[in-house]
Amino acid sequence: MDTLWQHIQTWHWLGIPLARWLAALLILFVAVIARRWLLRIFHVLAQELADKTETRLDNLLLEAAEKPAGWLLYTLVILAAVHALNPPRARFPILDIFDQGVRIATLVIGVWFLWRLIDGLSAHFTARAARTDTPLDDQMVPFISKTLKIFLVITAVLVVAQNLGYSISGLLASLGIGGIAVAMAAKDTIANVFGSIMILVDRPFTVGDWIKTGEFEGVVEEIGFRSTRIRTFEKTLVNVPNSTMANMVVDNIDARPKRRVKMRIGVTYDATPEQMEQAVAGIERILKQHIGVDQDFFLVKFDEFEDSSLSIFRYYFTKTTHWAEYLQVRQEVNMQIMRLLDELGLEFAFPTRTVHLRQEPAAPSASQSTSQSASRKPGGNTSRKTAKTPRARAPGGGKES
Repeated sequence: MDTLWQHIQTWHWLGIPLARWLAALLILFVAVIARRWLLRIFHVLAQELADKTETRLDNLLLEAAEKPAGWLLYTLVILAAVHALNPPRARFPILDIFDQGVRIATLVIGVWFLWRLIDGLSAHFTARAARTDTPLDDQMVPFISKTLKIFLVITAVLVVAQNLGYSISGLLASLGIGGIAVAMAAKDTIANVFGSIMILVDRPFTVGDWIKTGEFEGVVEEIGFRSTRIRTFEKTLVNVPNSTMANMVVDNIDARPKRRVKMRIGVTYDATPEQMEQAVAGIERILKQHIGVDQDFFLVKFDEFEDSSLSIFRYYFTKTTHWAEYLQVRQEVNMQIMRLLDELGLEFAFPTRTVHLRQEPAAPSASQSTSQSASRKPGGNTSRKTAKTPRARAPGGGKES
């Protein structure tokens, strides 16, 4: 045994002792076994995370790191094996070159991992974007993915060149000047792209929503990279740059869960207090019994003595937000209120006016004027007749505020 050990220590090949060769082979063998166990660990972790978490992002991270991690292990093990051999630098001046190659290989593996991660995230968000109404996110996800990949490749090339000993400071300065020139020339386009990203992230509205701003009102038809198209109710098409749209105060009408009805009903002044109480109670009963009226909150109050009417205030919400269904609920409620007031003997009032007419005496003839001039006394009377128009009532005079 001692003889074998002495032989191992004394036997050399290419100037490297046999013990170093055996140590390098042992490191490679352990690396092969370790890689298999590493892949199993990745599969087990991915399965556990899929069962315990609802998001897919952690699984995407493990899937992206699986193959690059195996190759990174091989690269580090080969580096360790070469250093275990420790060949004489006079005969094999490769250690420095090999170390530099390993650094570049590690960088390439890292870029490969990020590339796979970008692909996984792109597939994940593309599937989510397909479930939305707007086509903006369907276009935005591939655009961002390609931009990230280009930035990743350019960064990797610059870092590799730096590791190979090339100076990249001049190149970076040139790229910086060129980037500033491009940014100044395309600042409006870049602002619109960032505006579209903000609209996509914040989601103040989607395609098909009825929106209102200080300048226009209409339905969103399309959200693009540069602008948003709104079809107004006059059927005109408004194109708003996304940079402007992202800074506007937007009222999303379709985002409301229910629609409001706010009206006043005016009845004539000959109504009695008992009739007004019955009218208010009857309107409350109508709102409670109608299936289209939201029962969380509504008001019916006799609130004002107006110039021409006694005002009953109505305030309620409809369950539906659809325009035609909303109008149908209003119509049904209004018809029931008309029948109720008719049963109570109340009439709708509308503004009336009393006009007083002054009637001038007829002009006398010339002979009458001569004959009457002697007998007329100073301060002759002038007849005046006033007429007062009766108060008009109409069967419908509800006034909406």
